[in-house]
This record gives sequence, structure tokens and C-alpha cells, in this order.
Amino acid sequence: MDTLKLISLIITLSAVLAYINIRFLKLPSTIGLMVLSLLLSLLLLFAGATSPVGGFVKNLMVQIDFSDFLLDFMLGFLLFAGALHTDIKRLRKAKWPILTYATAGILISTFLVAGPTYIILPFLYQPVDFIYCLLFGALISPTDPIAVLSILKKAGISESIETKITGESLFNDGVGVVVFLTLFNIASEGFAEVSTSEIIVLLAEEILGGIALGLLLGYLGFVMLKKIDHYQTEVLITLAMVMGGISLAPMFHFSGPLAMVIAGLFIGNKGTIEAMSEETSDYVHKFWEMVDEIFNAILFVLIGLELLVIPFEMSFLYIGLIAILVVIVSRFISLVTPSFLFRLKYDFPKKTFLIMTWGGLRGGISIALALSLNSGMQRDMIVSVTYIVVLFSIIVQGLSLEKVVRALK
Repeated sequence: MDTLKLISLIITLSAVLAYINIRFLKLPSTIGLMVLSLLLSLLLLFAGATSPVGGFVKNLMVQIDFSDFLLDFMLGFLLFAGALHTDIKRLRKAKWPILTYATAGILISTFLVAGPTYIILPFLYQPVDFIYCLLFGALISPTDPIAVLSILKKAGISESIETKITGESLFNDGVGVVVFLTLFNIASEGFAEVSTSEIIVLLAEEILGGIALGLLLGYLGFVMLKKIDHYQTEVLITLAMVMGGISLAPMFHFSGPLAMVIAGLFIGNKGTIEAMSEETSDYVHKFWEMVDEIFNAILFVLIGLELLVIPFEMSFLYIGLIAILVVIVSRFISLVTPSFLFRLKYDFPKKTFLIMTWGGLRGGISIALALSLNSGMQRDMIVSVTYIVVLFSIIVQGLSLEKVVRALK
């Protein structure tokens, strides 16, 4: 099946499931779509992959390289759209907590998840090298706010908490990918083959290069937008910035996610105020809001359908159930620890850490990173456990979050 037909089928399926959710289930859109696609996967598994429909859908999922599709394509669009709608003035007020959680928090969480995982695996599965446990810790640590922000707003969450969750997630996706890639290189080449200087150079190249590319794209886009007043062309320029950016970043080993966050913040704030008319700003924001909605619909449908091709053993289920608890506790500690160490000052309620912990959902990026592992890195086990953690995170935490927020308030 060619790429165009493949994309057409996925979009059609996403539209049908979105309609069913809005018409009947009335769940938050991303959660509803994933629940429906998960139920569809279970029905197909029950019917058997040998059935005409089951075999067709499974073959469809095999043809989609979920990891490359999300990390190399969709993630750039989603992060640009998220950053475009983020008020940088609000981010500035919470810049130290956000940067601390997105950097120190990710590193702390990576090791906190890896330690218990390394200890329990010999009892439930088999001994696994610590570097692979670190890879699991790195890929499961980034949070995804997409499925929860609407729930938090409905529950009457404060602007301060919303800003911190949004800001942290925008940056920790990029930082999480960089940490994962660094560990991936160490796992591939071995500790003895990778020097400390090489790790520092890789981190600097990815992070600083990504930020520089984002600023360059943002500035060039800003200059072009300022010289014209034609909303159709200006929307096209923003689209070109993203597609050009996600194509250029890998060529120079820069972090594409960080580049898209910086470019989105630049255009969404300075560009909106100084380079766009009111009409253009309205069209640009609505266009990217639609892109965000469509891509998220596709993403969560794909997450649900991945069940058809993910390997499974009973031992993976037990590990996954323990990993859920480990990830939640690690999330809480990774928020509290840097706050204490760096003596960060806050202007929000004391129970904020509990809300940020339960609202720190894991999403498609964790599954995509797990799927990018090769078979020698305990891929089957890590993919299965990651999938279990993500399902619990989105369905259980996502659907109960509003009640948790109201109870804590």
C-alpha cells in the first residue's frame, strides 16, 4: 500500500472514531479516541489476526513506522503548535521552575525509574543491563499535557499550575529525547567507547544547536511575515518553517523538538504582536489549532492500534504494573527534589506537586522512543512495559484527574 493510501485510511478511521466519541462517549477527545481504538484492537485480537479485517488492520500497523512518523514528523508540528499558543510572559514568570523540571527533573526521574526497574527485573523476567534500564527511564520520563489541559481547565486549575505543566512539557520532550539519544549511543557503542567529552559535545550540539536553529527559523519567519500582509501566504510561511526545520535539524544533529519549541514561541509572541495583522493572527492561530487537533487525533488512534503489533508476555504485565507505581513515585520525587535543592519559590498551593504528579501523563513520544530501540536492547520487554504505563497514564490518570484536582482543592 502506498503512503498516500495509508495516510488516507488512518485519517478516515480517526474521523470515524472522533465522531463516535463526540456523539456517544463524550470523553475528552484524545482519551476518547485512544479508548475507542484500543477497543477496536481488542475486538480484532479476539476475532483473530487471520480474519479479513484483523489481518488488514494489523498489516496496516506493520507498514507504519510509528517511531519515525512521530519523532521525525508529527512531533515537530505538535510542539510548534503548542508553543505558538503559549504566552511567553507567563513562561518568564515561572522560567526557573520550568527549566529545572525540564532538565534536572528529567535526569532525576531517569535514574529513579532505572534503579527499581534494574532490581525487580531478575525476579520477574531476567537480569537486564543497567544501561537498558536507564533507556527505559529516559523514554518514560517526558510528560505529555495534551490529554489533560482541557480537563485541568474544566476543574478550575490555577493559571500558575497550567503554565508550569505546559511549559515543562514543551521543553522536557526535547530534553528527554536528547537524554535518550545520548544513552542510546552509549548502549550502542559501549561505555568504554564513549568518552565524557563526546557526551558533552553531543548534548551541546543537540541542545544549543536546536535552540540556535529555532531562533534562526523564528527570526527569518518574523522578517518575512512583517514585510507582507496576506494571510494565506503567512500561514504557508509558518508551515514552511516547521517542515523546513524538521528536515534541517537531523542533517546537523540538532534537536528538532527544541528548535520547533523556540520557533513557535518566537512567532506566537513577537511575530503575532509585531509582524501580523489581527486577521492574519486569527488565521494563523486557527490553522495551527486545527493541525494540533488533527495530528493528536491521528496520534492517539495509532497508540490504541499499536496493541495489535506489540509483543506480549505475562511477565511483561507484572513488570508494567510495578513500573506504573515506580513512574508515579519517581515523578513526584523529581518535582520535589529540585525544588528543595534549588530553593525555588512558588506562588501556588502546597498540593500543586500532587496535581503535577497525577497530571504528568505519558503519551506517544514514550512509545515512539521505545519502538526506536533495536532488538539487542531488550526492545520487546521495554516496548510492552512502556505501552502498559502509557495506557494507565492516559486512561486511568487522565479520566480521574478532574476528581483528583477537585478533591485536593
